[in-house]
Amino acid sequence: EVQLQASGGGLVQAGGSLRLSCEASGFRADDYVIGWFRQAPGKEREGVSGISYSGASIYYTDAVKGRFTISRDNSKNTFYLQMNSLKPEDTAVYYCAAARGRSARIITAPRATPFGSWGQGTQVTVSS
Repeated sequence: EVQLQASGGGLVQAGGSLRLSCEASGFRADDYVIGWFRQAPGKEREGVSGISYSGASIYYTDAVKGRFTISRDNSKNTFYLQMNSLKPEDTAVYYCAAARGRSARIITAPRATPFGSWGQGTQVTVSS
């Protein structure tokens, strides 16, 4: 069973940076995608970025392209989301999740249905 634990959220001013971490365990194959999702109050959950276990496939939603960078350290089974130039509209609870697959684009699946393993959320608040 894959288990995930997200951390690194906090309060930051607009224009600032945060790095989220997702520590994963229980992988039994190398065909996983780790996705970062977020959900703001009153809004639907959205896929922000994803990375395949190998790192060969990476995907960003348009709203974060050029500002967020996803990466992984397989030796630590930890995945990161570096968030720069943060905006108030980035405020949300951020979650990491895992799905079987090799294409990071899988984070765009409706309701994130391929993602069966979820970590607890970490709050990101960006003040204006």
